[in-house]
Amino acid sequence: MSRMSLFNSPFLLGFDQFERTIDRISKLSSDSYPPYNIEQLSENILRITIAVAGFEKNELKISLEGNQLLIRGSRSEIDNEKIYIHRGIATRQFQRNFILADGIIVEGASIENGLLNIDLVQPLSKEQSLEIEIKDKPKKDNEKNLINLNLKEKKNEGSI
Repeated sequence: MSRMSLFNSPFLLGFDQFERTIDRISKLSSDSYPPYNIEQLSENILRITIAVAGFEKNELKISLEGNQLLIRGSRSEIDNEKIYIHRGIATRQFQRNFILADGIIVEGASIENGLLNIDLVQPLSKEQSLEIEIKDKPKKDNEKNLINLNLKEKKNEGSI
């Protein structure tokens, strides 16, 4: 059974990468742990804030693989000795992924009060308009030159 594609239109050429990205995003969006916010701090600066209560700095790892930002957390200690009446603070290991647009730079990361902040710099968009010159079709002289060139090539090949 073939799958219907959003980018199957003949007017959308070269969008295969976008389609693969949308497929990855749909697979990533099912997990809600840990919760996060995305803020726009200025025109070109974004901040991802992830709630990582209970994790130490050395238990977190941030990496950039291609255009995918990966944030991983894994606890080294397990609280087997404690008896909980209610356990609402999750400290299980996690992996949170964000797909970044081309040109976005990870500026840095910091942790404060159980919140991991990752700052991103987005390039300013410079939309440009480019006018394409329409050239006249080559006249008969150019067509004669092409025919002569083809005849010379055939003579060199020995087919004439």
